[in-house]
Order: sequence, then structure tokens, then C-alpha cells
Amino acid sequence: MKGTWVATMRGYVWIKLVGGENEDFLNSATREKISLWNISFNAAGEMLFGVSVPDFFRLRPLLRKSGSRIRILSRHGLPFQLARLSRRKTFAGGMLAFVVALFILSTLVWDVRVEGNSSISEEKIRQAAKAEGIYPYQWSFRLQDAASLSQRLALHLPEAAWIGVDKRGTSISITVIDSTKPEVKTLEGPRHLVAKTDAVITQIIAENGRPKVVRNDRVRKGDILISGILGDANHYKTVASKGKVMGLVWHEYRIVSPLVTKSKSLTGLTKERTYLLIGNRALQISGYGGQTFDNSQTRSTVNQVQLWKRLMPFGTIKEHEQEVVEIEKTLTPEEAKQAGLAQARAELMAKWGKDTTIKAENILHEHTENGKVMLTVLFEVEQSIEVERPIG
Repeated sequence: MKGTWVATMRGYVWIKLVGGENEDFLNSATREKISLWNISFNAAGEMLFGVSVPDFFRLRPLLRKSGSRIRILSRHGLPFQLARLSRRKTFAGGMLAFVVALFILSTLVWDVRVEGNSSISEEKIRQAAKAEGIYPYQWSFRLQDAASLSQRLALHLPEAAWIGVDKRGTSISITVIDSTKPEVKTLEGPRHLVAKTDAVITQIIAENGRPKVVRNDRVRKGDILISGILGDANHYKTVASKGKVMGLVWHEYRIVSPLVTKSKSLTGLTKERTYLLIGNRALQISGYGGQTFDNSQTRSTVNQVQLWKRLMPFGTIKEHEQEVVEIEKTLTPEEAKQAGLAQARAELMAKWGKDTTIKAENILHEHTENGKVMLTVLFEVEQSIEVERPIG
């Protein structure tokens, strides 16, 4: 009977029989149909057995008859658990409160995510969702079904092609697909294409308008390259000139390149520290002492606790500090010169665009002074030189 659900529901006790005649007691229990189980004897010859709670109260006459006494070793089953709980009302109340709180928390919306939007601002989507009751800490049972919420949100956001709402546990995902609108082309007024700098023309392609220059022409800043006026003085019309004009342009650069360069390098020595994060405060809990670095760089990793995919205001911060040393490198004048020229080329290409091509470099002046190489360089560059100018 021990271990069965019936015994657990009724309750049972383990008993040691002290004194008296064990055989008389067993015979009397058999006659009274009292169920005893797992009968055994210890080293002192005392009998041990289990008995249900209802049968336990029927043992008294048998004990008097056999001249025995009993000692309860342990109590098991539902009646004793309920009795213990009744003596621990605070604990039982806390357990009940925990279960109720867990149920309440599971019926709240903890996280609202917005996905897929590009042209519609997330703030606007969240405002529309809030108008339909979708926001953190809302009761989930107060919300409509996902299909109805999708239709309601579509009324608030007509610029969206499709809106989907997915309710999973305590989180809600709102997926917005933007509608594609035809590109609105701005009306272009009549205009010329003029030179933005002095140059020698190397290439001209006129898509719209009348070319005013040819290859190898020298132009000054502001000269018309492609005219937006078609016809003669008596019969003409104005158009928006389009095209591409390339020309040779000269740029003078003054370069200062040091003979000694400094760079930073990692030594491989590291230190790690851990902080306990509570709100906006951090308390260091490990990584005290150790070697101190004169120069270092630090990388921090923040790990915040998540509850139902919502970040809580506590967690840990791990800092990884690496020692850094400054390395000096001495260059020859030629190496410093080439480094300066390379930097100037990179700046020139970045400034004038991807179509720029360096055709020639002429060093006008070069000397070394105070640990630096001084250069004056004239770059001959082929670049786009056209710029729009409205026809007044």
C-alpha cells in the first residue's frame, strides 16, 4: 500500500512497536482486519511497520491487550501536508501570492516590436498601435484578435501596403510593409552647364542642349559648356541642359610629411573587470588590483537581464582592458616623401569624386627642415568640370 495514491490521500505513519508480545499484536491486527505493511525487525528485536491513519486510531485496544507501546517514526501523506501548511500560513499565503502574481504577469503585454517599416516612422506606428490598445503593460485579454488589430491599424496607416500583427505569449510583433509609390520627378527649369573651374576640355557629351566648346578648348570658371538656348536670336527655345564634360585641371598641394611617425600597437597584456549594473549605477565586483597600464584601450560589454524579451534595469558589465604601446618609426626622406604624396592623392580623389584621374605630378619644390619633408606638388587631374546654372 505504501507509495500508492490512496495511501497518500489517506495519510500513513511509520511506527516502531516497543515492548509486549509482537506475535499477539500481529494476530489481533489480523483478526481486526487492520492492514500493516513492510513489517520488519531492527537489531533490538523491535517491530517496524507502516499503517494508514484511519487504521492507526484502531490500534489502541490491540496495544492494551498485547501490553505494547508505539513510537511514531514519521508521518506522510496529504493530511499531514495540509496540517503543516496550516501551521505555516505565511508561507502558504506567499506561495498563493506568487502563483497569482505569475498568472497576472503572464496576462500582460510586456514587449511591442515594430518590424519592416522604412518610410513610415516607428513613432507614428506606435501611436497608431497605442490607439488600438497595443502598448506595454496592457492586459492581453482586452485586445482584439490579431486579424482585427491588423485591419484597425491599416485604417490608421493608409500609406502602408500591408500590416500584420502577431501575438506570441507576452509579446506582440507589428510588421509593416511600405507601399511603393512612383518616383515624383521634379520639373527642371531651363539651364546652362558651365565650367566650375579653369580647365582644358578633354571630353564633352551633350545629352540635351547645344555644346559650346570642343576637345582641347581652354575654358575659364563660369564659361558656358553646354547651352540651354536652342535656335537663333529671333527663334529660340530654352531647355534644361544635360551632359558630361571632362577637363584637365591643375591643383597645387603643399605637403608636410614627418620623418618620424608614431603608431599604436597592442602588447597582448589584458585585464578584465566585472561590474554589477543596477539602474544607472555600476558596482565593481571583480578585477581589483593587478598590473596598471600606462596606456590602454578598454572595450565594455553590457549584459542586461531579460524578462519576457524585455530588458530589466539590472545586469552585468564586463570591461576588457588592453595595454597599448606607442611605436616610433624613422623614415628616410624618400619614404616620407612617398607617404606624403600618397596622402595627397587620397585626399584629392576623395574631394573630386570617383571619375577623377591623376594624369601627372610635378614637384615644384622640395626640402627637409626640422625633421619634416616639405613638398610643393602640382597635380594634373582629369575631372568632371560641369555645374548647373539657371537661365535668367
